[in-house]
Amino acid sequence: MTTTDLSGKATVMVVDDTPDNLALMSVLLRDHYIVRVANSGERALRLAESNPPDLILLDVMMPGMNGYEVCQRLKATAGTRDIPVIFLTAKAEMEDERKGLELGAVDYITKPVSPPIVMARVKTHLALKASADFLRDQNDYLEQEVAKRTREVAAIQDVTIQAMASLAETRDSDTGNHIRRTQHYVQALAEKLRDHPRFSDFLTERTITVLFKSAPLHDIGKVGIPDRILLKPGRFEPQEFEIMKTHTTLGRNAIECAERSLGTDVEFLRMAKEIALSHHEKWDGTGYPQGLCGDAIPISARLMALADVYDALISRRVYKDGMPHEKAVQIILSGRASHFDPDIVDAFMALQEVFRATALRFADSDGDMAQKEAYGAVAVVEPIAAE
Repeated sequence: MTTTDLSGKATVMVVDDTPDNLALMSVLLRDHYIVRVANSGERALRLAESNPPDLILLDVMMPGMNGYEVCQRLKATAGTRDIPVIFLTAKAEMEDERKGLELGAVDYITKPVSPPIVMARVKTHLALKASADFLRDQNDYLEQEVAKRTREVAAIQDVTIQAMASLAETRDSDTGNHIRRTQHYVQALAEKLRDHPRFSDFLTERTITVLFKSAPLHDIGKVGIPDRILLKPGRFEPQEFEIMKTHTTLGRNAIECAERSLGTDVEFLRMAKEIALSHHEKWDGTGYPQGLCGDAIPISARLMALADVYDALISRRVYKDGMPHEKAVQIILSGRASHFDPDIVDAFMALQEVFRATALRFADSDGDMAQKEAYGAVAVVEPIAAE
């Protein structure tokens, strides 16, 4: 950034060990610039670091620290490396000039100097520095704007997901904290499996974040299920169950429709579609709606499948009581390699106390005591952090 006083003048530092040279350059420059002087390399560095000038005219041959070393030190320091340095010296050999420019100087003027040449080159390099400062400020501004827009996009994604998920909640009051619990179960499983050779390529930090955000949409398709079925206080008849099963495709189609309206593929919606469509598929191929089996089932849906079933087992509904945690664990274990991916079951078994604690943390308000009685007195393990 250009250093100016109230007059708007740029600041030029002159570094030379000869008083006559300092006086000469001061007289030449003072009508156009603020002039600072330093009679040694050491003093020049102290002044430049404490109050950086806009340009430095630097002698080479000085006792103690010579001009080449001063330039090298300036260019090695973050606060001074962007200050343009013009060597002003009696060393006129081509090798001397090459060395100065290689060290980072922008120009090399030999003594005895021509005042018009000095003034012209100082003016040129100050103009170039002003342009570079402007571009740097613009880049900083743009980076801040990009970071701001990125935060806004992430916030819009979160609001979009929560708004869509709330649609399912308005249709089925049982889904409220179920959404929160399954979201945390999926995150815990993903974190546990992120270094597993079968999952490490997929379960990156970014993917786990998207999984956490997408999980609440797994039952969005329930908005399309008739009330007489969705809110039935009992088990479904076979034909009713067939209709209920369509919530998977209804959910996928709803998200797909939203995606089409954007006119582009959206990463977090792609994973939300996978989860909505396939979280009722089973490892052995007996699930729905497509009868996928094994690794053909998306990993996101396999994680949600276990999380969804566990929560369904331990949760109280109008037609059943919540199952004790220990019994739910045994049912999950019995479904290893039939209902669920065996490696995901193994991760669940290692995390079962985290699941228990998460269920207690997000227990349904009207079923808190029932769930706590079902679990018994347990030490609450803090679940993996969420948002």
